[in-house]
Amino acid sequence: MAETAYIALGSNVGDREGHIRQALGLLAEDDRCQIQRVSRLWETLPAGGPPNQELYLNAVAELVTQLTARDLMDRLLNVESRLGRVRTERNVPRSIDLDLLLYGEQVISEPGLVVPHPRLHERAFVLGPLAELAPLTRHPLLGRTVLELLAAVSYAPLGGRRAVVTGSTSGIGQAVVLTLAAAGAQVLIHGRQEESARRVCDRAQRLSGKAWYFLADLRQPRACEELVEHAWRLLGHVDIWVNNAGADILTGAAARLSFTEKLEHLLAVDLKATVHLSRLAGMRMKHQGAGVIVNVGWDQAETGMEGDSGQLFAAVKGGVMAFTRSLAVELAPQVRVHCVAPGWIRTAWGQQASARWQERVQREVPLGRWGTPEDVAQAVAWLVSDRAAFITGQIIRVNGGAVRA
Repeated sequence: MAETAYIALGSNVGDREGHIRQALGLLAEDDRCQIQRVSRLWETLPAGGPPNQELYLNAVAELVTQLTARDLMDRLLNVESRLGRVRTERNVPRSIDLDLLLYGEQVISEPGLVVPHPRLHERAFVLGPLAELAPLTRHPLLGRTVLELLAAVSYAPLGGRRAVVTGSTSGIGQAVVLTLAAAGAQVLIHGRQEESARRVCDRAQRLSGKAWYFLADLRQPRACEELVEHAWRLLGHVDIWVNNAGADILTGAAARLSFTEKLEHLLAVDLKATVHLSRLAGMRMKHQGAGVIVNVGWDQAETGMEGDSGQLFAAVKGGVMAFTRSLAVELAPQVRVHCVAPGWIRTAWGQQASARWQERVQREVPLGRWGTPEDVAQAVAWLVSDRAAFITGQIIRVNGGAVRA
């Protein structure tokens, strides 16, 4: 007896659309699997996994099949294998990902086979394309239609908000831009190199439809003023301002500078530019009657860390954290001001850190891993949303629970 089944297809490596088309072709080779309809392609952020992955293309296909659910699942795994997919750890980049979402109205829970897909109701990137094909189909366990499930997870908390993120062409800043865009915000990206700024802008536009970039050297006070002026001229008003820009003194040529030279770089970008931009943007926000500012500190600025870098970042980021508290008092109640204090985050330095540092992170972080730029970005997105409306002047440590006596 034939059953109607729904299959999710996703790819974020290489020719993403080509991989999805190939998978559909391989599925159709079995005359017991007749593809009835395929949704349009949806482009979304990766759900978990390592940082700096490419965006996903997702689709859902409707099949009429004479295969059992177990045989169909085996067929999906075979197609993945033929297209080069090797299932190892979860949520890593992949050329193709095939999931069995629904198999008629059946509920199955066996080793290697769970139907409906156990995370179907949590994933907007699956429910969206599924709703194109089967909007009124009910989840066999939850009793809710696909449209009802989609409405429950697709709330865009920052829809229509206008944001500026400094230092947003890589690392934490890039993750913040993409996370805000995915939540519905229009974003102005700041950087110093046009190629990288345009690349992030293109990715953000594919998520929210509206993104721009502006190049400025924030070591120059006039450049800070020009960035603020451009932001309000372009956007009309700014709801969210994230001061993420920071001098990199740990990698590249800057790592060989003297202590004094490194201090000057950090003071100019991490502290002075943050203060200058916060004051300029903050007064405009106060005048317009609303806004949120987020600065970036460091979780060990208050507990201390040995070495030149520990001293440098403690002095500068400690200043940012103290300034945040005072600015929050100054701009309340119209404007909320926050500071996120990341801990061990696997940015450029963390990716090349020695085995000794890798072991130290494992030892000091109760959650047992490096944080990712996306971990910090999710905290920022929550702080700037209405869900944090009664929070201001706080230091939010995004550090996996690390505490040093």
